[in-house]
Amino acid sequence: MQDAQEAFKKLNCCVIIPTYNNDRTLKQVINDVLAYTDDVIVVNDGATDNTAAILDEFQEAIHVFRHEENKGKGMALRNGFKLALAKGYDHAITIDSDGQHFASDLPSFLQELEESPDTLVIGARNMKQENVPGKSSFGNNFSNFWYWVETGIKMDDTQSGYRLYPIRKMENFRFISSLFEFEIEVIVKAAWKGITVKNIPIKIYYEPGKQRISHFRPFQDFSRVGVMHTYMVTLAVLYYIPLRFFRSLSRENIHQFVKKNFFDKNEPPHIKAFSIAFGVFMGIFPIWGYQLIVGISLAHLLKLNKALFILAAHISIPPMIPLIVYGSYKMGEIFVENPNNDLLFSQGLTLESVKENLLQYVSGAVLLSVLAGLLAGILTYGYLMLSRARSFVTSNEPS
Repeated sequence: MQDAQEAFKKLNCCVIIPTYNNDRTLKQVINDVLAYTDDVIVVNDGATDNTAAILDEFQEAIHVFRHEENKGKGMALRNGFKLALAKGYDHAITIDSDGQHFASDLPSFLQELEESPDTLVIGARNMKQENVPGKSSFGNNFSNFWYWVETGIKMDDTQSGYRLYPIRKMENFRFISSLFEFEIEVIVKAAWKGITVKNIPIKIYYEPGKQRISHFRPFQDFSRVGVMHTYMVTLAVLYYIPLRFFRSLSRENIHQFVKKNFFDKNEPPHIKAFSIAFGVFMGIFPIWGYQLIVGISLAHLLKLNKALFILAAHISIPPMIPLIVYGSYKMGEIFVENPNNDLLFSQGLTLESVKENLLQYVSGAVLLSVLAGLLAGILTYGYLMLSRARSFVTSNEPS
């Protein structure tokens, strides 16, 4: 334990424990952490149970920050970071107060900090072990996927609250969230700012039955996490991904990217054809504004060539939009009794006229997307098979 105490001092690191109505486990968590370090900050997030009395018992050993009313875990962490910075710490390890984390894993975080300074480290839980709630496993997989979309980084666990933050390097970050979704926002923005984000394995304890107190509200908080991911994906598509792409441009990188994604001879022709077909389909399908977000997600699940998908999905570039809209309206004529032939709305574009013709457009766009996707897939597959046959013949000609 003495080695850990010295390491915390040497690395200028503290432990932050955000807590809200966890008086049944809080005292044990604090005692366990104090065995490794006396650099401890507890943020009382407006608890209404016996938390204040428990913290009074440790008033000589720890620093306490109190919210008069509950503000959410995100705000508790943000204020914990501010207090830690004010006290001169450069790094902070956060640990939950519900007893699911083991203080014995603290040295693992310190070792990572020594080997990789200024890295944001997330403790990866074994989500397959006994008593792990199904909602936790699903939520983690959901979050891991969108984190990869937003940053290009594959993680095993993006929702664990047991983390090491390089708070000094994050001092000027701007955050908009205050509840559970903060833990998504902070790791996405850290990655965007060039901070290395990685996992290390940790132990986890999920108490059997319903004894463990969790303040995560499945519907409300999962919805907020979904909204946060939507916000971050939008920023990623509009700013971060293009920026990352242009920063990575070099002749060799471009050559390797094109060779891998467009001319990979080991990728089956039907995968390439299906990728292009699906891209054309999504590019026309009438969910404007969400075509790429939905399409990339499905392309990933279907294990398609995402580069070819994105290229094909750009069939809906501005010069093509009038043709797509026109074709959609014409296709939609077969689904309505009184089709609109005034495609330029010469009588005026009103809410009523849009409403009257919405079915014609939507039904036509769906049909057009299916037909165009099938045609693109068939032509691509035919071309690839013909090219493969020619290559085979050429390679077997006598020299």
